[in-house]
Amino acid sequence: MVIWKSIVIWFVMMAAETLHGMARNLWLAPHIGDFPARQVSFLTGSILMVTIATLFVGWLKPSRTQLLQVGLLWASLTLLFEIVLGRWILKYSWDRILADYNLSHGGLMAFGLVLLMLLPFIAVKIQEGLRGRNRHT
Repeated sequence: MVIWKSIVIWFVMMAAETLHGMARNLWLAPHIGDFPARQVSFLTGSILMVTIATLFVGWLKPSRTQLLQVGLLWASLTLLFEIVLGRWILKYSWDRILADYNLSHGGLMAFGLVLLMLLPFIAVKIQEGLRGRNRHT
């Protein structure tokens, strides 16, 4: 059941990221350029993903051993989504897609995949912190 719920959460994250990317392309990229806009939106997108995962992790209720499985699933599905969307829907070149993952040229998506793998752990820690803080107030 955790896997199916994690797929639902992943769809929510991708819907949010799609809207986030559209907003970046409409409002930010025209002012600062495409690549700098993608770098800036990496930070805001990361905050968005942490927020969504934290909101949904209580519903997911993963065991400690399932946290890594969920993170690997989210990272794998996201990589597949990026390739399918970029290459076959938006018709980007492989160079354009890979640029987002090239750390030496400022691409940050490799960090994004690592974040997605760690996201279930991060969300659980945030939830535990929030519960602990609420007990003490």
